[in-house]
Amino acid sequence: MHPINRLIASKKLTLFALAAGILIATLPNARADYTPQQTETQQTAKTQFIEAKGVRYAYRRFGKATGIPLVFLIHIRGTMDDWDPAVINGFARDRPVILFSNAGLGLSGGETADTIAGMAAHVTNFLDGLNLAKVDLLGFSIGGFVAQQVTLDRPDLIHRLILAGTSPQGGVNTQGFSPETAKHAGIANPKVEDRLYLFFGQSESSMKAGWEFAKRWKERSTDLEPPVTMAQYQRQLKAGIAWGVKQETPYARLKEIKQPVLIVNGNHDVMLDSVNSYVMYQNIANAKLIMYPDSGHAALFQYADQFVEDATRFLNTPDH
Repeated sequence: MHPINRLIASKKLTLFALAAGILIATLPNARADYTPQQTETQQTAKTQFIEAKGVRYAYRRFGKATGIPLVFLIHIRGTMDDWDPAVINGFARDRPVILFSNAGLGLSGGETADTIAGMAAHVTNFLDGLNLAKVDLLGFSIGGFVAQQVTLDRPDLIHRLILAGTSPQGGVNTQGFSPETAKHAGIANPKVEDRLYLFFGQSESSMKAGWEFAKRWKERSTDLEPPVTMAQYQRQLKAGIAWGVKQETPYARLKEIKQPVLIVNGNHDVMLDSVNSYVMYQNIANAKLIMYPDSGHAALFQYADQFVEDATRFLNTPDH
């Protein structure tokens, strides 16, 4: 077992955490002063479109009318429909939220980028198109790769950053899946059972939480986005694999991130080793880490209410 994994697994982590600062546990509407409909939810929010630099992007914007928007970047093979309503609606009670489909995915036009840098360029293009001067950014899985790159490319645009179930560039064990994980991950649109294996732990309690998520996940029934195709998935996968290549100076660019960062994961992530969350915590100056117990890649869905509470506290912390 990797020594950091042993550290995370140790019961001594609680005392260590206290000392180190880790927390365990439509065009007309494209203006920045657009007032979201507070009655809308993840299940009902209308898909809107904006064209920026020749690309037509699909997004959903709702929640509280004022405050810094929280922008969500989804996992690989994901669309706006794949966010957990418990998470999205939880945040929308207190702040504006924006869900986004990157170029070529869902209802967005253009071609799916096959590099993380290309995906990040589409995010900044979209946000500039909305005339947003400052946003908070939440990236889950490959969305976390993109969120890191956006922050590096446009630090002026990002206020606070949340990285969930993700990895730094050149992270640990990021050059492929184990044979068992690959059986569930190597298809464009996995069945619910495959998704639960990839996203949740294998204990009875984690699986129970996974099936509860699966029920919430299908609550949106109209105005749906098309699923990701195999060709699109392969381009995403190409970008993700390149992101995982070891760097000459490991993790050096993480030190360039100066914004407050909240890193969250489960303690047994079979897609992107949980140790990567600790690596990011070690190398980002202003970071906090939450490692949720008995959980996997989608700990933010398993512990939806707790995650929203923890992340809201982080987002609401006064700037110094």
